[in-house]
Amino acid sequence: MHHKELQPTYWLVKAVFTMFMHKAGVLFLNSLSVLLNGKNIDGLHNEELYIPSKNGGPDIRLRIYKPLNHEGVLPGMLFLHGGGLVMGNPELSHDNIEDYIATKPCVIVAPDYRKAYTAPYPAAFNDCYDTLLWMNANTTQLGTIPDKLIVAGHSAGGGLAAAVSLKATDTQEVKIAFQIPIYPMLDDRQNSESARDNNSASWNAKANKLGWSAYLRELNEKGITVPAYAAAARATDYTKLPPTITFVGDLEPFKDETITYVDNLRKAGIPVTFRLFEGCYHAFEKVLPNLKISKEARSFLLSSYSEYVDKYIYLK
Repeated sequence: MHHKELQPTYWLVKAVFTMFMHKAGVLFLNSLSVLLNGKNIDGLHNEELYIPSKNGGPDIRLRIYKPLNHEGVLPGMLFLHGGGLVMGNPELSHDNIEDYIATKPCVIVAPDYRKAYTAPYPAAFNDCYDTLLWMNANTTQLGTIPDKLIVAGHSAGGGLAAAVSLKATDTQEVKIAFQIPIYPMLDDRQNSESARDNNSASWNAKANKLGWSAYLRELNEKGITVPAYAAAARATDYTKLPPTITFVGDLEPFKDETITYVDNLRKAGIPVTFRLFEGCYHAFEKVLPNLKISKEARSFLLSSYSEYVDKYIYLK
């Protein structure tokens, strides 16, 4: 049963999201999103620059957002946008970026990572991890606190955030203060109860299959086992991962994999702040931001983020 606030627009949302169920619709949406490249957020310092790939890919476009006229160094956040691994760009997540900076001033670096139809795994993952390495090496230029980076993202960006944090803690190349993978896209196997035959209003089983198939197609064609850096639910060791904030709706495909991820973190002794929103489909708080339930979800996220900044960055 959908939350009472989401019921009146159920069929409208479902109709809009049908575009995400087909490659042609995704490519059309990508052609439109490019028009937003370079769009700024009023009231913030906005930058765009390109950094070299460490893996032979094209230069990576970054957007950098900072508060105006802020004295001293700030926490640095790697923010990874959503879009099912096949679409999107940083500019489409300006609402999230504004919220984080307004709640607790920080410097946000958001890469326009490669999308799976033109460049499957490991392209997006490499672009995100390369951006993290660049942030770690350029704290003076960015004005960020060293050795206490935040990794955040929504949906596919949440899955990438979990994968990036996994590699950073595996290699010990970068110190992560905490991560925020919101309703993350974690499990390519899509075999949980919530993922199988999910026909929810927004992102559903059909869209999920489309995204994963595009992202993993080269691995699948070569018969290569999917690694945890491609799908973070395949990780077996959670003991080194950072403290984690996340939430998920109980009607979406990612419900079970998010709960399993949270359980695995807690079993490994990792602090987790988590909430399940009943009657809610994927990205409900972005689709209909003015609803009471959407404001409640954003309040949960931002108050948790504020607490984690104080606890894991400023108090350590």
